[in-house]
Amino acid sequence: MSSNLSTKLFDRVWVYCTVFLTGAAVMVIELLGTRLIAPFYGASLYVWTSLISVTLIALALGYYWGGIWADRTRSGLSFIIAAAGLLTLIIPWLTGPVLLATDSLGLRLGSFMSTLILFSPSLIMLGMVGPFAVKLSTSTLASVGASTGSIYAVSTVGSVIGTLFLGFYLFPLIGSREIFIGLGLALFALATIVTVIERKYQKSVITWAPTTLMFVIGLALYPQIAGSGKTESDDASQTVFERESLYGWVRVIDQPHENMRLLTVDASTIGAASLNHGENLLTYQKIVTVIPALIPTIRNALLIGQGAGHMVAALKEFGIETDTLEIDPAVSEAASKYFEFTPTGRQIIGDARYEVRQLKGPYDLIILDVFTGGAEPTHLLTVEAIAQLRDLLTKQGMLALNFVAFYDNGQNAALASVAKTLAQVFPHQRVFISDPSENFNDFIFLATHHALDLSAASIPPEQRNWLKDRHLAINQSNGMVLTDNLSNLELLQIRKSESYRRMIVDMIGTRHFIR
Repeated sequence: MSSNLSTKLFDRVWVYCTVFLTGAAVMVIELLGTRLIAPFYGASLYVWTSLISVTLIALALGYYWGGIWADRTRSGLSFIIAAAGLLTLIIPWLTGPVLLATDSLGLRLGSFMSTLILFSPSLIMLGMVGPFAVKLSTSTLASVGASTGSIYAVSTVGSVIGTLFLGFYLFPLIGSREIFIGLGLALFALATIVTVIERKYQKSVITWAPTTLMFVIGLALYPQIAGSGKTESDDASQTVFERESLYGWVRVIDQPHENMRLLTVDASTIGAASLNHGENLLTYQKIVTVIPALIPTIRNALLIGQGAGHMVAALKEFGIETDTLEIDPAVSEAASKYFEFTPTGRQIIGDARYEVRQLKGPYDLIILDVFTGGAEPTHLLTVEAIAQLRDLLTKQGMLALNFVAFYDNGQNAALASVAKTLAQVFPHQRVFISDPSENFNDFIFLATHHALDLSAASIPPEQRNWLKDRHLAINQSNGMVLTDNLSNLELLQIRKSESYRRMIVDMIGTRHFIR
């Protein structure tokens, strides 16, 4: 009796451990999936939507097929886990070819199809574990409800622990490719243990032969998988720095033939300088040299979105001390090492919406420059966010906001929405275009509580002409007020995201954005 009880307890424990670990593996794959896709397609809502949808589709198929298989036999769980391990192991190896194959499909369909191809096979196999575990842990029909509930409860707890362990500990220390490879090997190890346990149900060699085949295939492919992550470089573009952070893949890329050094996050360029002299090559930032003439009383500033730090250096020439707020410490590191960025004020690392609440101010100037190629952080472009920044300004202060979009003769709904949102907070605003000859452009909004006189005597003639040539009137009628509750900015900016991504990929090369 005691021996029978011990056997039942052992059976329950190993089954629970199995579903706990495979539940954790599901969330690791889902969360890390964006880190492989984001450098190529960006980290927009569309990428996250694709990954979540594919995960749910794959798990649904896994539950269904796993239930059918479990009804036919009590063996096969070790093979399912080993197959999941192999399919997880090869994800980094397949990433490059799959992303290149889906590139022509566009941002939304391309991100969905690449996600489906890369992650659904392993997630389907992991989804099959649950029904198998229910079958193994159910001794009578009367206990099927409790068995099913406890199995999926343990699996969900495993998913929670896997999510926390990955986000709080593992990912900040180890790259996403290495985690995928490690997860595949861990699933192989789990399959080995389950194989030994399964043999007590069926002694035949046939039960573990398929699992062994998965091991052999994985062992044969491992050298190619482990070496597949090396970035190809050429004479045109050379990567001199790269760091995978919590927020993106930060790199410094030199293009000697163009005399240019780029600071990129995923497929977005957030800084550019010449290689020989280090001068700023982002023309929209020239507005920073004009602002002190518009408001001569500026003494201190806050820059949200540090980038390469060129605007801090420009403001320093006018004796303006600038605090910087940057979410990604890897960006700050790259700016200091490769763009000679030197802080003139406090250097704050953190998310803007949180950190802004901690600031006391007041500032004479706040620059909001948080553009990314994939999608702007829309939570920083709402009425509520703009109002927080307004409260940090002096009465004569100014908010300068950079926004990238198509001009479309002043009828672009995204531009209109930003202008309309600013108008809810500031009574006056001026809008300038970086390059009047281009439809796709940087647009600089200057928002104040007082009217700006562009013909003031304090503005040098050259700067006055620069402002006059670039001054725009934005029709706000087809825009909407962006709020924390409702912002359709990502939808309005799909064309921008796809055009910008194509421009950067064509300039640097597709393979530079494959992890």
